[in-house]
Amino acid sequence: MASDSDLILERVVDVSPELVFKAWTTPKHLMPWFCPKPYRTTECEIDLKPGGIFFVQMADASGNKLPAAPGCYLEIVPNRRLVWTSALGPGFRPNDPAVAPWFFTASLTFEAHGKGGCKYTATAMHATKEHAGAHDKLGFTHGWAIVLEQLVEYVKTGPMA
Repeated sequence: MASDSDLILERVVDVSPELVFKAWTTPKHLMPWFCPKPYRTTECEIDLKPGGIFFVQMADASGNKLPAAPGCYLEIVPNRRLVWTSALGPGFRPNDPAVAPWFFTASLTFEAHGKGGCKYTATAMHATKEHAGAHDKLGFTHGWAIVLEQLVEYVKTGPMA
């Protein structure tokens, strides 16, 4: 149900849906790959339940923290789907609009593909076409593609125990 206010990244990767899900839902596994280098993730909090917190603090190469606010999980289907939003904080409490120029809802799906692979679809849903355009201009397509490559590399070479 894509619209002109959605941004979509779709790829087939040679990592299982189970490992992609684990990389997205375990702070120690999310932090190494979550933002394009030289940016880095300095904090991560995950309470994997509807209404639970999804918080990631990123910093630039000089250590300057980027604006951040806690998001909220809306739907969790283990190893298959994650939906979270920046519009709501933990407990489904609305976030203050002053914390971000716009909010979005992320829908991530992980479908088995081939022998041990995954069809990965990330959709960022925005309230308006203009908000989607601003997110894309900030680098959604390029940045989320790099991050997915980093996730795959991490899963293949990192300690996923």
